Amino acid sequence: MRICSKKPYAKQYAYGFAVLSKHNKHRGKVVFKVAVLVTGGAGYIGSHTVAELVEKNEEVIVVDNLEKGHRDAVAGQKLIVGDLRDKEFLAKVFSENDIEAVIHFAAYIEVGESVQNPLKYYNNNVVATLNLLTAMKDAGVDKIVFSSTAATYGEPENVPILETDRTFPTNPYGETKLAVEKALKWCDRAYGTKYVALRYFNASGAHESGEIGEDHSPESHLIPLIIQAALGKRESIKIFGNDYNTPDGTCIRDYIHVSDLANAHYLALQRLREGKESEIYNLGNGKGFSVKEVIDVVRKVTGRPIKVEDAPRRPGDPAILVASSDKIRKELNWQPRMLISKR
Repeated sequence: MRICSKKPYAKQYAYGFAVLSKHNKHRGKVVFKVAVLVTGGAGYIGSHTVAELVEKNEEVIVVDNLEKGHRDAVAGQKLIVGDLRDKEFLAKVFSENDIEAVIHFAAYIEVGESVQNPLKYYNNNVVATLNLLTAMKDAGVDKIVFSSTAATYGEPENVPILETDRTFPTNPYGETKLAVEKALKWCDRAYGTKYVALRYFNASGAHESGEIGEDHSPESHLIPLIIQAALGKRESIKIFGNDYNTPDGTCIRDYIHVSDLANAHYLALQRLREGKESEIYNLGNGKGFSVKEVIDVVRKVTGRPIKVEDAPRRPGDPAILVASSDKIRKELNWQPRMLISKR
C-alpha cells in the first residue's frame, strides 16, 4: 500500500493517512449569516476541516467541549468551549453569533465502547444533535453538513457499498449516526433544514503543514498504533480477530486521507449554498486493505520489526467496509488528492 500525492506534502505522517451572506429574520431584526459553525472542530477531522475552511477564506466559529479535542488544533480561530447537551449554551451561541451554516462533528466514535455503554453514545450523539437542530431551527439556520459513518451499513451485502444499500448497524455507534440521519430527513420535511450527510470510512493522515494530525488519548486508531509500535513507543500491536471471512482473516477497511475528507465537507457546504436538495454521500477510496496488509506496509517502509498479538474480535466490528464514492465524485466533483495503492 502506498500513498501517492498529486503535489508534495511537507511533514507527511507516514501512513497516518467570502461566505454567501443570507439575511434572515431573527428575534425581530435582520441579521447577516456570515460564519460557519463547526461543532467538534477541535478534534481530528474537525480541525482539518476548519483548516480547509480558513484556506477558503471562510469565517469559522468552533464549538468544542475539549473532552477529546485540542485547543491547539484550532489556534487562531474563534473557539467557544461548551457542550451541545447544554441547551442554554447552544441558544447563546446562536444568539450572539451570525451563523449561516453548521458542520457537525461532535460525537463519540469508539465502536467497542458504544457496545459496552450504549446510553452514553445515545446521550452524546443523538440527544446533543437534537439540541443542535432545535437551536438551528429557532435561529433560522437551515444548512448542516453532518459527519456520519460507514458504520450505518453494518455487514455490507455488497462491496463496494453504495449509498442505496441497506443500513443495518452492528453497533450502537452506527445506530446513533443513523438515528441522526433519520432526524435530519424529518427536519428537512418539517422545517426546511437542508443537510448533506457524509458517510465516511477510515480517516488517516495529517495536515500537510505537520501542525495538526491524529492525537487521541488513549490512541485507538490502527495506523497511529502501528506507527507507535514501529517507533518503539509500544511493545506490540493487537489484531482484533483473525478469523473473519477475508483472505487473511483480518478486517478489511477503506482508508481515506483526512485532508480529502475535509475538502468534501467544504464541497458539501457549497452544495447547500446553491440551494440543492439534501443528500447522503459515501466518502472513501474504493479500495480495501486488511489489518495485516497495513502492518506489513509499515514494516517495509520503516524497516523495523513490529510485534503482533492476536486478540479476540471486538464486538460490533464488520468484516469488510469498502466504499463506492462514485456519487460524490460525479455530483460534487470531489477528487481525492491522496491516493492509496499497494506496494
